[in-house]
Amino acid sequence: MKKLIISCFLIAAVGFTQAQETEVKKVTYPTGFSEQLNVVYTKAGDWEGKMDLYLPSKEKGPSPIVINIHGGGFNKGNKESQTGFNSFFKNGYAVANIAYRLVQVAPAPAAVEDTRCALIYLIKNAKALNIDPNRIVIMGGSAGGHLALMGGLLGNDTRFDGNCPGVKEVKVAAIIDKYGITHIGNWASRSATWWLGDKAKDQKFIESVSPLYQVKKTSPPVFIVHGDADPVVPYQQSVDLKKKLDEFGIKNEFMTIEGGEHGKFPKEKNSELNAAIINFLKELGIHK
Repeated sequence: MKKLIISCFLIAAVGFTQAQETEVKKVTYPTGFSEQLNVVYTKAGDWEGKMDLYLPSKEKGPSPIVINIHGGGFNKGNKESQTGFNSFFKNGYAVANIAYRLVQVAPAPAAVEDTRCALIYLIKNAKALNIDPNRIVIMGGSAGGHLALMGGLLGNDTRFDGNCPGVKEVKVAAIIDKYGITHIGNWASRSATWWLGDKAKDQKFIESVSPLYQVKKTSPPVFIVHGDADPVVPYQQSVDLKKKLDEFGIKNEFMTIEGGEHGKFPKEKNSELNAAIINFLKELGIHK
């Protein structure tokens, strides 16, 4: 009887934990916007890649769009945890908030493949969604920052596009990298080893999924933000990316949050960050 009670308690506890992990935070958007939730952008076996779309009114013509990618060390997190899009909505941006395969479903490079598929889906469906394929911004934090960098820096390199072929010109107008991993091999964590799986010692593969090695003269502009007291993803990862972007003459802006930890910035610093990102995109001509 005691074993039965304990088993029931454990099942209930697991169920409660799963409910917490999948808790949905409602995204609020301005009047005139519409939402399309859980749109399937790709499939891999039994897994479906889904995105939530928030679209402005069509009256003003095709809109710029931000692809948002959640973090979580490639092993946790979900799109439902993401809600901070107000500064983009106010400036007329559509938002595509995407899910991708976590390591429990598939190891590297699955998450990169999904990111590319989401980007390609939006390019293919730009007219139907009333978005401008020349004004696509890709953004993420932590592991999401890594994926945003990979998705944008790969450009027309199609090595990870096997699940979503058919687009000759794949490009983004800008990348917003929030304390992302730029060199997987230099990120000394269990998450990195787990995500790399049986290729954890394959240097060539590690470089192929590390943004630092994808920078080239044709790379899009990059906005970087990182706290210099980050205990999860070393600040040096962003310093190294900044150096590489400068070497190739790529327009970039690097915002350091003094004393900032891993995405834990004071409220006033978050306000400064949001304003800086919007200003960076405005200077690029992505919005007026």
